[in-house]
Amino acid sequence: MMKLTYLVLSVFLLGLSGCASQGSKSASQPIQTSGTGTLIIKPIAFKDESYIRGAVKEECNLDGKLSQFIKENAARNYATILTDTEAGPADAKVLTVTIDEVQGAAGGAWSGPKIVTITGTLTENGKELGDFKARRYSGGGMFGAYKGTCAILGRCVKTLGRDVAEWMMHPTAKAVLGDL
Repeated sequence: MMKLTYLVLSVFLLGLSGCASQGSKSASQPIQTSGTGTLIIKPIAFKDESYIRGAVKEECNLDGKLSQFIKENAARNYATILTDTEAGPADAKVLTVTIDEVQGAAGGAWSGPKIVTITGTLTENGKELGDFKARRYSGGGMFGAYKGTCAILGRCVKTLGRDVAEWMMHPTAKAVLGDL
């Protein structure tokens, strides 16, 4: 009986530590929401000049997750949100985001906190409405010792998605969001 309990507990903990990957099955499809106007979230890129571990870029899907979290959090404010596209209605607001820095050594919470820093701009009709820099860090939260690096970085981008969506309601120039 005791062995079965340990087996079930082990499987549960291994499931928590995995690096979940969200596919982009409908990421480029518009979603209908309850607000007004259109938001275009351009494809999110990693900053060219910064060093971000290849494993993090390839396995964690931070760019796709961040786009999805921004979309989910901004949904109540727009009638339509388009992602992973460069084109849309001429009067759409356009959000451009770059992942500038990711600190995420392998080893989950055992290898220290994970940090994601992003920058972005919101434009409308070619006019900049505002820009921001944001950073979030996490040590993994509850049961952090049992989470993998991708899961912890995922917590960071989830919170960044909320930060960016809130800022878009009243965009300002040189805004500082999150843990900066």
